[in-house]
Amino acid sequence: MSTALGALSVEAADPCAVEAFWADVLGRDAQRGLLSFRRQQRPKTVKNRVHLDVYARDVTALLDCGARLLAEHSGWVTLADVEGNEFCAFPDPAPEGTAAARVFAVCTDSDRPEELAAWWAAVVGADVRDAPDGTPRWLYGSAGWESLIWKFVRVTDERAVPNRWQWTLRTEPAGFAALRGPGGLFVDPQGNEFSVSRPGRPAG
Repeated sequence: MSTALGALSVEAADPCAVEAFWADVLGRDAQRGLLSFRRQQRPKTVKNRVHLDVYARDVTALLDCGARLLAEHSGWVTLADVEGNEFCAFPDPAPEGTAAARVFAVCTDSDRPEELAAWWAAVVGADVRDAPDGTPRWLYGSAGWESLIWKFVRVTDERAVPNRWQWTLRTEPAGFAALRGPGGLFVDPQGNEFSVSRPGRPAG
């Protein structure tokens, strides 16, 4: 089975405000290519299990856009957008364009990241490579996200609520009907919700 990834669908209390933030950070075209926004079904209560890694020219520029600093690490920082959605910012090794930041990875939490990486690699035709800890859990060349790394991040906390950030597929591979969950969404083997774009509509 093989298909391509589309936009990340982001749940928000104020979709217009969150969209405006990410358009300021990434540039309007880049935002529209990767992120779409929908009104939330429930308020945010826990850390998101899906987040972006971005390269930033200057963290100050992200703060000027409305981001909040959550934590400083060695060589990178954790920030939150205007509704508290976490993301990580790293120094840009090759600044280009005029945007404050550019996305280079999508991160998905998992207590068994190697298993989930292998499953999704088969779905989107990606190459599984080792993360810095030597375990095979980073995807390269995912159809639709060719320029991004899809990182499966090892965590110990359990899923408590549906993901506020959900990816989409551009077509439904054969055999996916069994993965359909409540509300028309699909769920992968570890319970992550995702959707399939309707025929004739752009993913974003």
